[in-house]
Amino acid sequence: MRILVVNAGSSSLKLRLLDGADRVVWNRQLPAREGRFDVAALSAALHGLAEIDAVGHRVVHGGARLDRAALVDDALRDELAQLAALAPLHQPAALRALDAARERFPDVSHYCCFDTAFHATLSPAARTYALPRPWREAWGLRRFGFHGLSHAWVARRVALLAADAARSPRIVSCHLGAGASVCAIDGGRSVDTSMGFTPLAGLPMATRCGDVDPGVLLWLLRSTSLDVDALARGLNEQSGLLGLAGSGDMRTVLERAQRGDVDARLALDAFAHRLRAAIAAMAAAMGGIDVLAFTGGVGERAAAVRQAAADGLGFLGVGVDGPRNERTCADGDISAADARARTLVVQAREDAEIARQGRELLLAAT
Repeated sequence: MRILVVNAGSSSLKLRLLDGADRVVWNRQLPAREGRFDVAALSAALHGLAEIDAVGHRVVHGGARLDRAALVDDALRDELAQLAALAPLHQPAALRALDAARERFPDVSHYCCFDTAFHATLSPAARTYALPRPWREAWGLRRFGFHGLSHAWVARRVALLAADAARSPRIVSCHLGAGASVCAIDGGRSVDTSMGFTPLAGLPMATRCGDVDPGVLLWLLRSTSLDVDALARGLNEQSGLLGLAGSGDMRTVLERAQRGDVDARLALDAFAHRLRAAIAAMAAAMGGIDVLAFTGGVGERAAAVRQAAADGLGFLGVGVDGPRNERTCADGDISAADARARTLVVQAREDAEIARQGRELLLAAT
């Protein structure tokens, strides 16, 4: 079964055609900024494709109901549109890509896979906010978690790369890219994660702020000229690495930090500090850690970020081998010889996870 995977992210739109063995037989990537891309360029890229059996779409937010892959119809499309405000950098982009692909391929099955679905296994203690009961019940306020497709792939891949680590390893998966989150995976199931009701929470990201005292936001609304829309733009599009260093690109931040740029050094140190704390929190949720895994564009390519994270986690048994860390960028073990926990670099394959879920869905539907 040949599946076209459409992955609309906050910084790019990735298109991959996979054969039945998950080999990539066609690949395109279109630039995006804050989730916006050229729809005409997408349509042109899709125009020459043929012999497609299904199209799988990555959708960031599936809400409380959509906890597994689902076939697309107009009702589902409308339901996803109602969630757009909860993922403003992603959901509108995914819907634009969905519309374009359905128009180009009207006679094949389209299905959606949801980043929130992997975290449907969070316990009530892990997903519940300490907010008034009427608010939680009326508006569905809870932690959802995101990057679930990436974390699910990491769980499966670690089982192969570190088969000797433990029969059912306790994994802390770090998806680090323009968006960033960590996930505690115990027995193949998500038990905790850093993101929340929206993808704005947790670690500082390229342009997103991560966790901020909500009192800061209340103060800004009450005491400054910022309105809700300006606040939303600032938190989603002007914060994170961009707000600290003037660039949301970790490569630029690392280069400038190495040259002694004070703002870039602060951005890098702040990111590493929060990353270490998040990893430790995920380990605490599982009573320990067997495998620390890095994935995503930053996780795979920024050896300095991996080193900075591991350097503060020796008390958890984490340590990396410097030379191996420097030369590894995908599917490799960078653990120090005396480390109790394994540290791996895992190539991100959300496309393979989307294809796997699609095959299961379509097989069950026949």
